Amino acid sequence: MRFLFLLVILGGLVAGAVAGYRPAVEYIEAANRPTFRTQEAQRGGVTEVINATGTIEPVESVHVGAFVSGTIVTLGADFNDEVAAGDLLAEIDPRLYESNVARDEAALAARKAELQRAEAMLEHARKDEERAKTTKARSPTSIPDAEIDQVTFSRIAKEAEIDVAEAAVRQAEANLVNSKANLDYTRIVAPVAGIVIDRKIDRGQTVAAQFQTPELFVIAPDMRERVRIFAAVDEADIGRIRASGEEGRPVRFTVDAYPGEVFAGEIEQVRLNSDTMQNVVTYPVVLTAPNPELKLLPGMTADISFEIDSRNNVLRVPNAALRFFPKREHVREADLPILDGEEVLADLRASSSTRPDADSRADAEEDRRRHVWVEEDGLLRAVSVETGLSDYRATEIVAGEVDEGLALVVGVRDDE
Repeated sequence: MRFLFLLVILGGLVAGAVAGYRPAVEYIEAANRPTFRTQEAQRGGVTEVINATGTIEPVESVHVGAFVSGTIVTLGADFNDEVAAGDLLAEIDPRLYESNVARDEAALAARKAELQRAEAMLEHARKDEERAKTTKARSPTSIPDAEIDQVTFSRIAKEAEIDVAEAAVRQAEANLVNSKANLDYTRIVAPVAGIVIDRKIDRGQTVAAQFQTPELFVIAPDMRERVRIFAAVDEADIGRIRASGEEGRPVRFTVDAYPGEVFAGEIEQVRLNSDTMQNVVTYPVVLTAPNPELKLLPGMTADISFEIDSRNNVLRVPNAALRFFPKREHVREADLPILDGEEVLADLRASSSTRPDADSRADAEEDRRRHVWVEEDGLLRAVSVETGLSDYRATEIVAGEVDEGLALVVGVRDDE
């Protein structure tokens, strides 16, 4: 009887275990099942850009120097001053050059006096010649021929002295012009209107211009109208940027001084003089941008975005969905070969950033064929898509079984 009772109890335990096995297994599977993070496919705009960095410079930098030597006695402009053409920037001690002007004025006066004396002597010689010839005509034997020759050649010599005196006057005038020019050069004036962005001298400093022209000021004209941004663009992107400039697409950039503000510019020139550094070939791209508030200053670093292409109202998926690679245990068995192929492709992309030119077109088409993942019955199913334009947030889908609102897996929750 006691044995029978034990059998009944044991049978009940076995029946209870059998009845509770499946719920327990389902509970454990549900507890271990991952929770995926998803984002929906949506319609909207996609703008493809190429990023680069550049340096802001004035459109033109006028370097003002000194033609004469001396001590700076006056400073008429300082850093950041806005000057007009002809404004006094600095003055070199003019006393030495004023004395040179006075000396050459006196020399010119002396040469003119010598010219007047030579003219008077010439007139006297002409009169003597006329009287001698008149007397000779009246009385051929009154004056010897030798005396006639003497007065004639005397007149010719006086005419030559006139030429010498006139040449001396011209030389003295040239010397005076040179001295006056040097005196004018003691006043350093602005050749153009603009902003003084650099001053390299101080009052009392001596400048020496005998061997090379010293640089005193740098003036940037039209700084309030526009500035230039010089960007170095990789050779792989220069073709698309060139086409973007021809199409007149906008260029936007930011500077660290105004982190919340976006500035607009346009491509002015794609220069042909390439630069090679560490086997990387870049081309200079020159942009122009308005600067009415003078926020853009020379030397600032600009983070530039060149708009290459844009499309509106297209189906797009988050970039995180294209970058997501699931674990094997989370993928249904039918899609494991796709997962293996994606892993090999990811390894190839990580190990090499370039491919043979002969296969570039096929590679580009292959790059557009991607997979996204959707959750189905607790596992992940691969969906093949073909991508189009891409920006930093989303990528256009041009083909594939993706509809608006489809939840795409972008990751696994951290608490799993």
